[in-house]
Order: sequence, then C-alpha cells, then structure tokens
Amino acid sequence: MEVSIEANETHLVSDFCVKAFRTDTNEQIKTPANMKYFACDVYGKAFAKEGRLNQHFLTHTKEKLYSCEVCNKEFSYRSHLNTHYRTHTNEKPYSCDVCGKAFAKKGQLNQHFLTHTKEKLYSCEVCNKEFSYRSHLNDHYRTHTNEKPYSCDVCGKEFSQKGYFSYHYQLHKKEKSFTCDVCGKGFSLKRYLSSHYRIHTKEKPFSCDLCNKQFSHKSDLNRHFRKHTSEKPFSCDICNKQFSEKSDLNRHFRTHTNKKPYSSDVCSKEFSQKHLKDHYQTRTNEEPCSFEV
Repeated sequence: MEVSIEANETHLVSDFCVKAFRTDTNEQIKTPANMKYFACDVYGKAFAKEGRLNQHFLTHTKEKLYSCEVCNKEFSYRSHLNTHYRTHTNEKPYSCDVCGKAFAKKGQLNQHFLTHTKEKLYSCEVCNKEFSYRSHLNDHYRTHTNEKPYSCDVCGKEFSQKGYFSYHYQLHKKEKSFTCDVCGKGFSLKRYLSSHYRIHTKEKPFSCDLCNKQFSHKSDLNRHFRKHTSEKPFSCDICNKQFSEKSDLNRHFRTHTNKKPYSSDVCSKEFSQKHLKDHYQTRTNEEPCSFEV
C-alpha cells in the first residue's frame, strides 16, 4: 500500500522504517514533505521501499520463501538465510579493528567490542550485577527465575543457557539417532531423515505455481523459481556481482581470493573448482593436461 505524505510536517523518520499513525479517515504517515512510504495493512508499520514492506509482510503470513540449500531450514528473510548459511561455511566477514578476531554476525562483533572498552551497559534489576553483553545478562537473570527456554527437540531436555544447550545438541548430532530403513544412512534429526527419505519414495510435495514442475525439497523449488523471476539474491561483497545460486557465488568469490579447496588424489595439484579436479584426473592416464587452474 502506497501512503501519501502530508506536507509541512517536521517529524523525523528513519530511512529504514517509520510507524504509521492511524486516523479516522485513512492511514497517514507524518514525515518530511515530498517523500513516499509504503505501509503495512496489518500492523501499520511503514517502509521507505516497497521491497522492505514485502519482506515485513512475511512475518504476518509466516511464509518462508528462503531455504538453506545445505540443511533445508527455511527463513522469511534473505538476510536471515545468509547469516544462517555462514554456520555451514564458517565464514566470518566481520573482524575487530582492535584484536582482529572475526565473527559471522555484525551483532557479535559489536558485543565483542565492548570487551575492549570495558563498558558494561546491562545490569540485573534483581542484584545489580553488570554485564557487557545483553545475552550474558539474560543468562544470568535466569538464575533468579529458574527459566529454561532452550529445549532439545531430540530428547526434550531443557536448559537455561544457550551455550549448554548448544553443547548438548552437538552430542546428538554425533549420535545420528535416526536411520533410514532403506539404505541405512544415519541422521541427527528426524526432519533430515524425512527429507532424505523422499529420495527413495520419489515423493515430490513441492510444486511450482508457474509451471507446475514438482520437487522433493523446498530448497530445490526455491532455486527453480528464481529461473522464472530472474532473482539473484546472492551478491559478491567485493565486486557486487549477483548470482541466483549460493554455490555460484562461492565459486566466483574464489576468483578474488585465489583459494583452491580441491586437490588431486593423484598428485598435490590444487584447483579452484571441483570439475577441474575431476577433469585433471581423467587425463592423468592419457596425456599431460595443459589448462591453467
């Protein structure tokens, strides 16, 4: 919904979003003149860009358009998917200017920086103990309330602190308690097994709204759908080139870093792309390969 702007208003607004003020006649947003904002019909929150509104609206519909191509976990926001994906790649793009320590999330860097300034912004309202991190305050506060918000979906055990829960959860991931009765492959979570099982049953519960092509996994459907929309949600941090697939971005990024993660089983030669490694090994029994890697 596009919202008209009242002239001669002097309220300051954020470039990212503002709150809409409801009136008896319609929804008006008090902002500087000659500016347009897009307002949410459900909540009344407004955004400077229509794309931001569309992203926000997913919080109401609970629709999750973005899924991880590694584990199939789904997200409403592309930014949340990108952040999650770094748990698989171990990428840490945010580094501390003081000590050089790297982090996967910008918020983690901001929190870490407080350890250098010794600033403690958060204090417990029960005992007045102070903390540099809000998460540490929250963990501490649960020693007063005995709250245990972290629950293991494998065994049901509950924890008051995320660190203890994460450590416990890793033990389950090593266990691989769920086994495929067709091929014997083991999985740490039941949902991973269910996703894998469709390989055997040929079940394809996800279909494209545009061409009706069917897929076994939601992530495959999402990748296919981008062929219709020409969406390229993955962009290079160095040159801003955009890609429709995360794997294509990773492959492109190695042209900047010169990283060569694939090595030959025959010799110690390294390659930036897997297909070059495969090509090289097929030629070792024929003739020397002349291509550059």
